[in-house]
Amino acid sequence: MKRLLVVEDEAAIREFEAINLRRAGYDVTEAASAEEALDIVGNDVIPFDVALLDVMMPGMDGFTLCKELRAKSEIMGIIMLTAKSQEMDKVSGLMIGADDYITKPFSPSELIARVDSLYRRVELQKKRGAAESNVITRGEFVLDFRRRELTKAGRKIELTQVEFQIVEYFFTNPDTALSRTQILEKIWGGASYAEEKIVDVNMRRLRMKLEDDPSAPKHILTVWGMGYKWSD
Repeated sequence: MKRLLVVEDEAAIREFEAINLRRAGYDVTEAASAEEALDIVGNDVIPFDVALLDVMMPGMDGFTLCKELRAKSEIMGIIMLTAKSQEMDKVSGLMIGADDYITKPFSPSELIARVDSLYRRVELQKKRGAAESNVITRGEFVLDFRRRELTKAGRKIELTQVEFQIVEYFFTNPDTALSRTQILEKIWGGASYAEEKIVDVNMRRLRMKLEDDPSAPKHILTVWGMGYKWSD
């Protein structure tokens, strides 16, 4: 069952999202506020595969809710809904743990395509973690698929499922220049609605987690005019 949480304070928009996602085969739970969403989630394992969060809500906003949900689950997919004029909201959402964003207004086809793409990635990671026991070692970094964790010199680094997939892509293609388009297609499934900016924000976030000095990276290197590459 494809379980999805929709958090939106405007009833008409929430109903629009829920109807279209149910038609696409999702089991949708609706929440009219971030507080209601946290009550639904509770303190146990999050019972949802993907969460769709509006940024602007009265009371607790979508950013705070994103932080709360990400603290409870590294694997659950999180998509932020932002207004077209709120450019910084896109970056802010990604930096605190969101996997993707959708800009309002959006069509049913875009909504379903982005949710489907993220859901497939979440499910792939779950299946890989259950089926594989191998590890990839790059210098002081160890990527363990069964435990679904990355360690640096024995210290665990918390990664979202998107970050985990990016690191895997790097580790299996060391010292190889990867374009933003290649990374976008590999990690985000080539969804036609995704923007290359999402790649840059995730690289910035990964550098903050993996590099000793994020401002002078030694591992996630920029290939000017193209994209990025991993160096051991």
